[in-house]
Amino acid sequence: MPKQVLKDAETRMKKAVEAAGKEFASVRTGRASAALLDGIQADYYGTRTPINQMATITVPEPRLIVIQPWDKTAIKEIEKAITRSDHGLNPQSDGSIIRLNIPELTEERRQQLAKQVHQLAEESRIAIRNIRRDANSTIRKMEKASDISEDESHKYQDDIQILTDKYVKRIDELLVNKEKELLEF
Repeated sequence: MPKQVLKDAETRMKKAVEAAGKEFASVRTGRASAALLDGIQADYYGTRTPINQMATITVPEPRLIVIQPWDKTAIKEIEKAITRSDHGLNPQSDGSIIRLNIPELTEERRQQLAKQVHQLAEESRIAIRNIRRDANSTIRKMEKASDISEDESHKYQDDIQILTDKYVKRIDELLVNKEKELLEF
């Protein structure tokens, strides 16, 4: 049973790191990436639909994203959704495809994005620590119920801490890589 608690905690921590990676990918850098559009949804026949489910998104050049909607009538709605997003992108349409030129980031904007990435990393670390807290609580309950000994309880709590350190380190690595990507010219 305690091994299951450990396995469950590790699975949840992996998911937290994956979620952080996805969040980091959606933060705009000076480079074009299809992941920039992941959080943007457009109205499609009255339903909020992610753009990547309405169109083919390609990155033919480092500073250009091309969106080719499957339904040409959705172009205006996709343009509106991109304009409303906080990415600061201006879509250009020729009636069948939408082009997004990714402008160079100013130094000030790079610093703002770096702060945003730090905040996302801290939220991910908090999520991992909450998972640790839940797992330790379960182990302590097992000890109180005399399902495991005090020594086993301490051993499992140490193992949970090792897992926590491992996944917090992964978050930190993702943060360093994203910061490097943001601050390079």
